[in-house]
Amino acid sequence: MARYLASGASRMRRLQKSSLSSSSFYLARSIFNPLSSSSPPPPPPTTTTAFYQTPIPNPNYSNPFTPASEIFKFGCGFRSFAHISTSSVKEKNNDEDDDDDRSKKAELAVSSSWIDLYLPKHVRPYALLARLDKPIGTWLLAWPCMWSISLAAIPGHLPDFKMMLLFGCGSLLLRGAGCTINDLIDRNIDIKVERTKLRPVASGLLSPFHGLCFLGFQLLLGLGILLQLNNYSCILGASSLLLVFSYPLMKRFTFWPQAYLGLTFNWGALLGWAAVKGSLDPAIVLPLYISGVFWTLVYDTIYAHQDKEDDLKVGVKSTALKFGDSTKEWITGFGIASISSLALCGYNAGIGWPYYAFLTAASGQLAWQIQTVDLSSRADCNRKFVSNKWFGAIIFSGILFGRFSS
Repeated sequence: MARYLASGASRMRRLQKSSLSSSSFYLARSIFNPLSSSSPPPPPPTTTTAFYQTPIPNPNYSNPFTPASEIFKFGCGFRSFAHISTSSVKEKNNDEDDDDDRSKKAELAVSSSWIDLYLPKHVRPYALLARLDKPIGTWLLAWPCMWSISLAAIPGHLPDFKMMLLFGCGSLLLRGAGCTINDLIDRNIDIKVERTKLRPVASGLLSPFHGLCFLGFQLLLGLGILLQLNNYSCILGASSLLLVFSYPLMKRFTFWPQAYLGLTFNWGALLGWAAVKGSLDPAIVLPLYISGVFWTLVYDTIYAHQDKEDDLKVGVKSTALKFGDSTKEWITGFGIASISSLALCGYNAGIGWPYYAFLTAASGQLAWQIQTVDLSSRADCNRKFVSNKWFGAIIFSGILFGRFSS
C-alpha cells in the first residue's frame, strides 16, 4: 500500500510540472487529491469491509465544496477514489424544489379565473355559486330566447335589441338561480363527486343560509326584468319557476333528468315569442321548443358522461348511465329530431333560404360532436359540451339572415 501511495505521489508531481490545461489539472487533482498531502494517512487496518470512508486532508484544495472520499474495494488490492459533493446534491434538491414551485404556480394560474383575479374576496364564493366563471350555461339558456325573438321580428327587419338585452340579463340571473338551487339541494351529493366537491356550499365555503339569501337576491333581480314584459309573458315566465326548482330532484327518480332539463332550459323559446307578440303561435314556437329539448338531450348526455362513475357510487341517475355503450346511437337520433324540428319551424315561419344554409352548417357541427366525442374522456366530453355555444350561434345567424331576407 505504501509503494502504491508513493508511486501515486510521484505521478502527481509529474502532472503538476506538465503543461496540462486547467480542466485537465483539476481532473488530475480530483483523482489523486488524497495523495497530495506530505503526511499520507496510515494504511487502513486489514479488515473484510468492502466499503469505508477516510478523511482527506488537503489544504491546497481550492474547491469550496466539502469533499468526501469513498474507497471501493474491487479485489486484487485495487482502489478507486471518487469525490461526492454534498453541495451539488443540495443544488439538485434546490432545483427540484424550484421546479415544484414553478409547476404549482402554473397549476394555480390555470385554475384561477377572472373571479379570483378581479373580484373582492368576500364576493368570490357567490360568483362561483352562480357559475359566473363558466358562461356556457348562460349561452345555452339564452340561445333559445334569441331564436324566438328573432323569429318574431317583422320580415325584413332586425329583432328588437332591447328585448334581446333583457333576455340576456334574465338568462344570466336565471341560470345563476338554477345553479344555486341545484347546489343547495345536492350539497350532500356534490361532496362525493370529484368534479363538484369544491363547490361553495358543498365545501362549506358558504352556509346553506347564505346560499338561500343569495338565491332570493337573484330571484328579486329576475322579477325586476320579468315585470318589464307584457302580462302574458309575466305569467308564462313565472310558470317556469316550477321547472327550475324541481329539476335538481329529477336525477333521484328518473334516468331522464336531461329531458327535464331540456324542458326547463328551452322555456325561452316560448317566452321570447310571447314577449314580442303578446301570444303564442303553436305552429312556430312548439317545433322550436321541441328542437331545443332534443338539442339539450344531446349536449347534456355528453356532459353527464363526465360523472357517470361518481353517479353510480352515489346512486343518482342520468341518460349517460341509461344509454351506456349505445349513447352515440341515441344522441344521433336526438340530433336528427332537433334538426328536423328546426326545419319545420322555419318552414312554418316562412323564413328565407339563408336559414336552411345555416341549418346545414349547424347539422355538420352537431354531427361532428356526436361522431368525434370520446365518452371515456372527461376533458373531451367537456370540450364537446362547451362547443354547443357555436351550434346556438349558427342557428341564430340563420334565423337572423333568413328573417331579414324574407
